[in-house]
Amino acid sequence: MRIILNGDAVEKAEGLTVETLLLQLGISRDRVAVELNAGIVPKAGYEKQLLSDGDKIEIVHFVGGG
Repeated sequence: MRIILNGDAVEKAEGLTVETLLLQLGISRDRVAVELNAGIVPKAGYEKQLLSDGDKIEIVHFVGGG
């Protein structure tokens, strides 16, 4: 399937969840927010939220500082 990840088209296997995508990308779920098709995915839903062909995903990293 083809998804749009942070503005770039990428090919991923069918049946991918948000949690699995983060693992594949080496991103810890602790300091990110995930937007799927213009809606925020709750962290509790990462394991169950399946991705589909054409989905638009934005992953935002939280950075400390001031």
